[in-house]
Amino acid sequence: MEQVQFKKTVLPLQKQLLRYSRSFLEIPEDAEDIVQEVMMKLWCMRNELDRYDSIPALAVQITKHLCLNRIKALQRKTESLEHFTFVSDAPAPDARLEQKDDVSHVMRIIDQLPEIQQNILRMKHIDGFEIEEIVGITGSKPEAVRMNLSRARKKVRDVFLKIQNG
Repeated sequence: MEQVQFKKTVLPLQKQLLRYSRSFLEIPEDAEDIVQEVMMKLWCMRNELDRYDSIPALAVQITKHLCLNRIKALQRKTESLEHFTFVSDAPAPDARLEQKDDVSHVMRIIDQLPEIQQNILRMKHIDGFEIEEIVGITGSKPEAVRMNLSRARKKVRDVFLKIQNG
């Protein structure tokens, strides 16, 4: 599918997909992110879109799966953060506070990474995607995904240790 045809066929679906993703997700920005991911995925698939009977149905299906994955990832993230706070042999209150601070430091560090590293790191460690799935979503090569993941982890570790040491 050529760019002109893509613009005519796929781009008008954005408003519909945004309404649909908002029905799943509470945070409007998350819904917008999902629609952007769908558009990126469809753009990467543009040469194969002619094989599908209904591009709008495909777009809705991709949106649904990405929304469900986001919900699962948020649940896993919440559960893992709760684990820091509510384990049965929980540490003293001051140690719990330090753990919460550490988590918030790490999240702020991640927010400062280049966008591609943020996305890959979140897809791997928060959304639970495997490298092959990230390759499929981003359209990158496996080596590039691994390199960005490695650089992101190193940067988070280095900045976090610098904060810890003072």
